[in-house]
Amino acid sequence: MDTDSFWALLEDSRRHGIGGDKRDVWLRHALARLPAEEIVGFQACLELATDEAFTWNLWGAADRIHGGWCSDDAFRSFQHWMMGLGRAVFEAAVNDPDVLAYAPDVFRLAGRPRAAWSAEDRPGWPTLDTLGLQAYEMATGPSDDFGDAFYAAVRAAQRRAEEAAGHGTPPHVPSGGRDPSGSRWTARDEEEAARNLPRLSVMFPLDDPGGDGGGDPGGGR
Repeated sequence: MDTDSFWALLEDSRRHGIGGDKRDVWLRHALARLPAEEIVGFQACLELATDEAFTWNLWGAADRIHGGWCSDDAFRSFQHWMMGLGRAVFEAAVNDPDVLAYAPDVFRLAGRPRAAWSAEDRPGWPTLDTLGLQAYEMATGPSDDFGDAFYAAVRAAQRRAEEAAGHGTPPHVPSGGRDPSGSRWTARDEEEAARNLPRLSVMFPLDDPGGDGGGDPGGGR
């Protein structure tokens, strides 16, 4: 599966619902109808896009929107939610996370108490990670290796894609095994937030600017 096909599938799935099960069900079944190598390719594209969005600035944006702290898992879910907003939004946000302020799905959250956000409103897509393997097993039959063979094939597809893109041939290092790119900063520092995210820092004030945010403000960083 090439990058254009990956984004076309995500954008087609959006027509079937933004939250809840409908989008997942449609995407899972759309993937399951593809050849097994295409499902592997979808997951490889997902991993590569996730790594592309693994930056301190985007994590700062997620921290800010979430109220000052976003865990590792919540940030990955946030990255996938951004993909669900479409390729144009995702690529613009990777370049400048503050452009998320213009995305309708983000704008609708501004000014509303976070406690009042519905499950469908929340900026996360935690189930996107699982759909590739589920579709693969629907297409090829259940496995007893907990997806090991599937993910080995995904890693091989990632390496091939990186080599084809001219990124060289070093072993692929997933985002889980490295630090985010860019310079580290904290969204709980109002001066840094205003400098790095001038729009989002105004749209999403911290719930408790003087407190500890209920956890590590670095999201486990």
